[in-house]
Amino acid sequence: MKEIIFKQSQRAKQLRISIKSDLSVVVTVPMRANIAIAEKFVNEKRNWIEKSLLKMKEKVEKSEISTLPKSSKKGLEENKNKAFDLVNRKLLFWNNYYKFVWKNVSIKNTSTRWGSCSKRGNLNFNYRILFLSETLADYLIVHELCHLKEMNHGKKFWNLVAKTFPHHKELRKQLKNVA
Repeated sequence: MKEIIFKQSQRAKQLRISIKSDLSVVVTVPMRANIAIAEKFVNEKRNWIEKSLLKMKEKVEKSEISTLPKSSKKGLEENKNKAFDLVNRKLLFWNNYYKFVWKNVSIKNTSTRWGSCSKRGNLNFNYRILFLSETLADYLIVHELCHLKEMNHGKKFWNLVAKTFPHHKELRKQLKNVA
């Protein structure tokens, strides 16, 4: 097993273990939690971690995940314009169906998010959308488009997404497994 990375987060409400496609194990620890408690949690979940690492290794070997470049400033500089063109083309395509209005589109180098939608109607996307399969890129675009109408992940939001991606649950899982 690779080194276990403990990452404290102000947003986290509970301990969480993530298995990344590079087979690293990241333990997200709420700021109020004690690291000793997090280490105990990891020891209790060791069997689950090892099984999950095996599953992830199989997925990586079978998929494009291993070819996805790591997030970097250089990668953003080299790919920002291509990503912007791709995102705008896909936004226009999918918005023929949804008919939503957005303000600005930004391409960023985010380490933990593929996209976001602000309350002001600004859409942000990770430049690495370029390296996703077309289906995952389309799902990501639709996901953020739907946030223009529903700013949460409630039932109405998922119903909107399901109009064009009825298998969104599977796509969401695939996207989470991409590092």
